[in-house]
Amino acid sequence: NANPNPPHHGHRPPFCRRHRRCPLRLRQCPAALATMGVKNLWDILDSCKQKLPLNHLQNKKVCVDLSCWLVQFCTANRSPAFVRDKVYLKNLFHRIRALLALNCSLIFVTDGAIPSMKLATYRRRLGSNSEADCDDTSSQPLTSLKRNKGSEFSRMIKEAKHLGLALGIPCLDGVEEAEAQCALLDLSSLCEGCFTSDSDAFLFGARTVYRDVFIGDGGYVICYEMEDIEKKLGFGRKSLISFALLLGCDYSNGVHGFGPEAACRLVKSAGDDSILDQILSDGVKATRKCKGKKAGIDKNKGGDICTKTSTSEVGMSQDSGGQFREGMLPAPISSFRVPTDL
Repeated sequence: NANPNPPHHGHRPPFCRRHRRCPLRLRQCPAALATMGVKNLWDILDSCKQKLPLNHLQNKKVCVDLSCWLVQFCTANRSPAFVRDKVYLKNLFHRIRALLALNCSLIFVTDGAIPSMKLATYRRRLGSNSEADCDDTSSQPLTSLKRNKGSEFSRMIKEAKHLGLALGIPCLDGVEEAEAQCALLDLSSLCEGCFTSDSDAFLFGARTVYRDVFIGDGGYVICYEMEDIEKKLGFGRKSLISFALLLGCDYSNGVHGFGPEAACRLVKSAGDDSILDQILSDGVKATRKCKGKKAGIDKNKGGDICTKTSTSEVGMSQDSGGQFREGMLPAPISSFRVPTDL
């Protein structure tokens, strides 16, 4: 019998060791893309997570980050037949059917060009096979780059779009990031929420995010409301952007020494209105005394997510140890502006 999981040849990116059974057997393993977004943000927002019955979506209009749905299907089913037998289309059909039965209107949104600032992240994830059509890999381009439409995952996206169109679902190609386009639709009240597992959506302005959906008996949807995040945790959009800068995201490596607890304390102490201005003007640094108990995220205390059992010190300082250099921060912050057109 043939080995269903033949070894990769040549350079193998790090994530392939974690996803050896990915049915695509590609360097652009979609299962690895499930970690996209702001590091630890879903954990920070855990107390705001709602598990709602599936009929919550009845008569609603929602947009869908289509690549995230395909990533979910791929992660849940890593059989070699997943791609060969197009199981992802079967799964997508049943999910669409269940939502249409609730008179839920869907809008599929796909990724457009790769933002120039995100190119390094893509290359790091994909290894030597860059998804970008770029000849000069030694310098950071100033403009976004077209995606490789010939990749296996791009073919899956194309087939999913064809299925959606056949079922009467409109498909929108994003300018760049699909979650940014979804956020714009939500922020502009052109839909009533967006399906995406990428936490960046909040930073782009999304108000209602459905992270996952389960159909069938006892079906439910996992929902996060920005209004709840603001009321329960005191974190507005500026605070969430500051988490991306401190903890790391697709546009920033973060600050060494900052974990979610230290970042929560710093952001809360500065306040949503001034946190970004203070980071830009003063910089940040983190120091540890290595005393006391290790801090952790207390998921049982929704309004006090940042515990005070750690003696780590965080603060604003002009002497940031080179973590933030002049001219380094504005670009990541500007990355979270929503697209200017639909």
